[in-house]
Amino acid sequence: MAEEKILTCSKFLANNGLTIAFVESATAGWLCSEFALAPESGQVLKGGIVCYDAQLKEDLLQVPHELIKTFTPESQEVTDELARRLGTLIPSDIQVAVTGLTGPGGSETADKPVGTMFISAMIEGRLISYRQVFEGPCEEIIHQTVNAAAEIITNEVSNIRDTHL
Repeated sequence: MAEEKILTCSKFLANNGLTIAFVESATAGWLCSEFALAPESGQVLKGGIVCYDAQLKEDLLQVPHELIKTFTPESQEVTDELARRLGTLIPSDIQVAVTGLTGPGGSETADKPVGTMFISAMIEGRLISYRQVFEGPCEEIIHQTVNAAAEIITNEVSNIRDTHL
């Protein structure tokens, strides 16, 4: 069964006639998988790509090597670029990208500790960027990120829709 926040988000997107696609690194497809479990998945979910390895970000989504080299594969800048480029591979109303550090051995620093997660979304041509630091083991960090992404998407789409009324 999908998480409650995913169910709420999926229903909200379906009620608004919106579709969604994902490109995931640290969450390795978990976010897309949760949306697939929602009853409205056939109406809203277009698909997802897992780009765990930095080279896939470059080869598949054409993220410039210099951007990855300068900011690291797990950065807001790279996550933003993934969200911007996803729509060329999977056309949808909303494109969501997630990168981050769920365990040691990546690009962690004192300013970017393990648990730092980046969520970016292109929603109706607007880039939305979030950086959050979660605590716990890898699975719990991913779980918290999935829930945060669903809540962010619901809130941002709602805010955009409210400004158009």
